[in-house]
Amino acid sequence: MKPRAISDRVLAGGAIDWDRRLFDSLIPLPDGTSYNAYLVQGSEKSALLDTVDPTKRDELMSQLAGIERIDFVISHHAEQDHSGAIPDVLAKYPQAKVVASTKAKGMLLDLLEGISEDRVITVEDGEELSLGDKTLRFVYMPWVHWPETMITYLLQDRILFTCDLFGSHLATSDLYADEARVYEPAKRYYAEIMMPFRRAIARHLERVRQIAPAVIAPSHGPVYRRPAFIIDAYDEWVSAPPRNRVIVPYITMHGSTARMVEHFVGALMERGVEVEQFNLASADIGKLAVSLVDAATIAVGTPTVLGGPHPTVLAAAQLAAVLNPKLRFAAVFGSYGWGGKAAEQVAAIVERADIEILAPVLCKGIPREADFVALESLAETIAVKHREQGFA
Repeated sequence: MKPRAISDRVLAGGAIDWDRRLFDSLIPLPDGTSYNAYLVQGSEKSALLDTVDPTKRDELMSQLAGIERIDFVISHHAEQDHSGAIPDVLAKYPQAKVVASTKAKGMLLDLLEGISEDRVITVEDGEELSLGDKTLRFVYMPWVHWPETMITYLLQDRILFTCDLFGSHLATSDLYADEARVYEPAKRYYAEIMMPFRRAIARHLERVRQIAPAVIAPSHGPVYRRPAFIIDAYDEWVSAPPRNRVIVPYITMHGSTARMVEHFVGALMERGVEVEQFNLASADIGKLAVSLVDAATIAVGTPTVLGGPHPTVLAAAQLAAVLNPKLRFAAVFGSYGWGGKAAEQVAAIVERADIEILAPVLCKGIPREADFVALESLAETIAVKHREQGFA
């Protein structure tokens, strides 16, 4: 892939990773991803904004083969999918300096081999760097994913380089975002990567609006020529009230919990509540994360294993807890053989100050009429609470 111009002497490069299907040994990538690097060439100096994952360093270095001089490598975020090729760039351009936030400097030295302290300079929030006829302004965005994160605004071209913020795990030959196509990958990216930091992001969105960029260029996925599209989407995902929706992640061992799920989901639907159910034995956890973005309630179904919840359910509950969605209610239901603490253990994981834990529904062995009645009562409770909160 050759670099492509997004403005006068501003090139988009990096690498498209068409075949990657797992990120951080955890996050599914059904659409692949990209690692974007941007070259800004001023009348006096040049800057490379971010690099690529170490697995794609050769592709980046091939793109830089005809570039005689790079003076600065801007590191927005120290994670290796953006910083991994910095040592290679520094080796090719011995005069180049890495520019990073004060907190990022130490992190880069910790995470990368082949980078010395004297090659890294730090900038403060709002500081500017002149490249001659082009000026870079650095804006701190702490806890937009990591504590050291910053973004860069190219004043003359009104391009905002946002690194992970507004990104999407989407391998595409399109330089610019097809809004209809990118929406779901961008929401998935938000759910998996950004949602745990939604409160910090809510504060930073106002700064982005004040900058009023003409173009947003993230470090994953395509470039946005209509910034309002992705800014407004983030505003909704971060701040809008949850919807009249229940997410039901569950697993079943001998069919009892599955029968409870079937009855419970039907009872919710009869009461006008949207439902998404996920059999954790085969579910895409990325889709589960996306579903949690707008949901008002999570209802976890689990059998009891050696006195506690099924381990797969524990993992899903932990995921829901760390993703920090806008949930308002949580419930646990399932079956047991002789007893245990399945409901208490799951509830303890998802519990937080702004979540109300509803009474569990547990049955001994296979569910019977009284258990189905209890599930209908739980569905009614959820429907009423959603209406009282005004969830649409």
